[in-house]
Amino acid sequence: MSRLLTVILNYQTPAMTLKSAEAAMREMAGLDAELVIVDNRSDDGSVEAIRDALDRADWAKTRPVRLIESEVNAGFGAGNNIGILAGLSDGGTPDYVYILNSDAFPDAGSIRHLLDHLDAHPEAGFAGSYIHGPDGDAHVTAFRFPSLWSELEGAARFGPISRLLRSKVVPLGVPEATQPVAWLAGASMMMRRSVLEQIGLFDETFFLYFEETDLCLRAARAGHETHYVRNSQVTHIGSASTGMKTWKQVPDYWFDSRWHYFCKNHGRAYACAATTMHVAGGLLWRMRRAIQKKPRAEAPGFLRKLFWHDATAVFRPLPEKSAAVKSASHRAATDPSAEELV
Repeated sequence: MSRLLTVILNYQTPAMTLKSAEAAMREMAGLDAELVIVDNRSDDGSVEAIRDALDRADWAKTRPVRLIESEVNAGFGAGNNIGILAGLSDGGTPDYVYILNSDAFPDAGSIRHLLDHLDAHPEAGFAGSYIHGPDGDAHVTAFRFPSLWSELEGAARFGPISRLLRSKVVPLGVPEATQPVAWLAGASMMMRRSVLEQIGLFDETFFLYFEETDLCLRAARAGHETHYVRNSQVTHIGSASTGMKTWKQVPDYWFDSRWHYFCKNHGRAYACAATTMHVAGGLLWRMRRAIQKKPRAEAPGFLRKLFWHDATAVFRPLPEKSAAVKSASHRAATDPSAEELV
């Protein structure tokens, strides 16, 4: 039987993380699987709340559950890397790693469906779930890779351009059947450990956003597919830790991540061209908005901030991770003070 490690990353959402962990433990029944919860330096009492709840909960005693504290909040990828590097409680290496958002709750059979799919499809390195909200509304989580033309199309928001560039549109909608896709949102994603050993873990330069895109692109370039598995269904709240739904301004780390993704994977000249295409599309949208009195579609000042961020970034060296961030995953994963709660 394949061995599975589930990783849940907590940042200041202890009650929701525990609900997610309980759902995951229920769906791991009958599997050779265990759970790691990583607290991403919440500093809000999350660690104590989760530890106390795990001590009391019957569901936390059915298989190994570990709670690991990160020394720093180095972002989504770094936090998940800590859990991945922790490995299994007996020192073994899992065949698969399943990352699950703290605000995501696996529906019946969801984890087993992903595991069975990867077992049956060796060409797939990663597999992700159909995601829906608490009211059953489907979430768009399957995508094409970003490109120059997708930057123009997404910013312009203009039907004729979207139809002309339909093969470049990043969101794929909600696929009706299991199929290969370019990349998937990481709310519920299972990864083949052998693929991670080949291509590496999450790039910790990304604090948040674009890290799944980058990981799936590296897998694709190494010859591994990413599959959207329709019969694996997961309920997802969305943006519980980031507050994205209520952003009044797009944070700097989003712009940093976007710039790093294009520079790293396509080169600085391509990144500049991508920004130029986005600005061109954005200006077209603003002209239409002024003429047709359309409502605002993005945070105030977004296009100006994107332009100035990238105009200055082009003269900076590519980002270097600090020594703390570089070693955060390794230290936390090997820290003897990390607790195992069985």
